[in-house]
Amino acid sequence: MCSSFNRRKAGSMMKIYGVMIIVLLSVFGFVCATELDQKDSIETTRSVIERWVETQRLISKEKHDWALAQENLNNRIDMIKTEVDSINEKIIKGWKDVNEADVSKTELFEENEQLKNASEELGQIITILESKTLSLNSKLPETIKSSDRIKLLCLRIPNDPNESKLSLSQRFMSVIGILNELNKFNHEITVTSEVQQINDGSSIEVTSMYIGLGQAYYVNANGTKAGVGRPSANGWSWESKDETARDISDAISILKSEKVASFVPLPVKVE
Repeated sequence: MCSSFNRRKAGSMMKIYGVMIIVLLSVFGFVCATELDQKDSIETTRSVIERWVETQRLISKEKHDWALAQENLNNRIDMIKTEVDSINEKIIKGWKDVNEADVSKTELFEENEQLKNASEELGQIITILESKTLSLNSKLPETIKSSDRIKLLCLRIPNDPNESKLSLSQRFMSVIGILNELNKFNHEITVTSEVQQINDGSSIEVTSMYIGLGQAYYVNANGTKAGVGRPSANGWSWESKDETARDISDAISILKSEKVASFVPLPVKVE
């Protein structure tokens, strides 16, 4: 009985020892497994941390790059806005210039019409002046009609105003030039040599003295023939006045400083 008890006790002890061995092996396995898990966990953690750091670095870089890109984009936007504002100002100015150009065009058109009307009026006026000037030229004494300047200016006056290639200003200058020459002659006493036809129909060489364009006298070299001339509708009209030969000769000599100045009576006709 004791032996059986001891055997049961021994058997129980063996079971306990067996359980304890199994527990110890389990604990040892757990410990070993825990150590392995901790080692794997450390490696994993290290890897995660490295990835996190890299991620943070990339995020920081992206933020920095985005900040730069945003700044550049804002600068570009500001530049484009400035360009747009400038273009808008140019467009507004362009429309304003177009409107002003339209106004100026209208004004220029009206001014051109006025100038055309004025030109037509001036054309009519110069045509009348040219006609009167040529008519006046035919009444001038030969000494002035034969002057080179008068002949040249008269040649510039067109026979047919509608066919003239000269401008209005050139035509006016020709008329003014002739009138200036006549005005100059009219304010002077001119002594010149010329040929005169006397009453018997013969021609003699005389010295003529023109008192402007209103009166003239002539006398021959020996003081036997003299005459008085005046302008008329058909040119200069000469009248023989042989009795005035001495006085006319004296007046011409005084004018040429060949005699002392004195009063000389000369026939004058005022109309």
